[in-house]
Amino acid sequence: MVTLTDPVKSAPPGKRRGARSSPGRGPAGHTVARPGLLWALPAAVFFGLFAMVPLVLVAVLSFAEWNGLAAPRFAGFDNWTALVHDPVMIKSLWLSVLLTGLGVVTQTPLSILLGVWAAGRQRNRAVLSAIFFVPLLLSATAISVLWRALLDPNFGVPAEAKWLFGDGNLLGTRTGAICVLVSVATWQFTPFHALIHQGAARSVPQVLYQAAAIDGAGRVRQFFHITLPQLRNSIITSVVLMVVGGLTTFDTVLILTQGGPGTDTSISAYYMYQKGFREFDFGQSAAIALLLVVVATVVSLIMVRLSGYDKMAGTKEGM
Repeated sequence: MVTLTDPVKSAPPGKRRGARSSPGRGPAGHTVARPGLLWALPAAVFFGLFAMVPLVLVAVLSFAEWNGLAAPRFAGFDNWTALVHDPVMIKSLWLSVLLTGLGVVTQTPLSILLGVWAAGRQRNRAVLSAIFFVPLLLSATAISVLWRALLDPNFGVPAEAKWLFGDGNLLGTRTGAICVLVSVATWQFTPFHALIHQGAARSVPQVLYQAAAIDGAGRVRQFFHITLPQLRNSIITSVVLMVVGGLTTFDTVLILTQGGPGTDTSISAYYMYQKGFREFDFGQSAAIALLLVVVATVVSLIMVRLSGYDKMAGTKEGM
């Protein structure tokens, strides 16, 4: 005689249907420690020593006068008042915003197209992707030195192609210098942002493209109606990184233009360097640095708030 038993009741404890297994037990029944504050302690100490402590010191120094030799002297809001009435500072902020905006406008579409293409299965895709991503292996200083040599009006490319570059002195005019800075930044950072979009494009469910193809949608319509909406999160991430990086760009301007011609490319980060290490006014230099931190943080928070980045969820099929 066969006796029917309830599988839920007959199952051993911890194996019953619907019962939750204990996450604190290992395979041999030993207790597994859960991650706690100690796991985050090394990163927190590193962040505190190399990020928060210098930021606090810069904030304190922005209210003092210091030439780098004598003891700092409290100056109240003198540094901040001087910055407000400094026309070069106002101009440097405008240039920083201009270069950042031009960088976003040029790098975003190029990085999206390159990232989506690199996520495909085209012939020789791996070899071409490796060539496109070469700028990621070079430092900003090496790239700036390279482009300065290439754009030299006497021995560079402009000297051999005067029919295209005229007198070849691209860095001698305001428009030419800004175009060079934007072009070099685009060449340098587009591969990085393309990697972000490449990873996001590979996570798009293929069933969406298959359904669109059945409905008669071509590649162009699939790109605008499927790929771009699915890349929304990566685009927001990329743009935030572009804005923060653009507002703090320094080494490219230092090597390529040195703020020239005149002060036409003297962005805020470079003006901070001039105040600190050429005029030895570290109080105003610290004020400019703190202002850049505040502006970059506020702009990033506004973008996060308006774009819904703070509520960003994983991409789901059909969403």
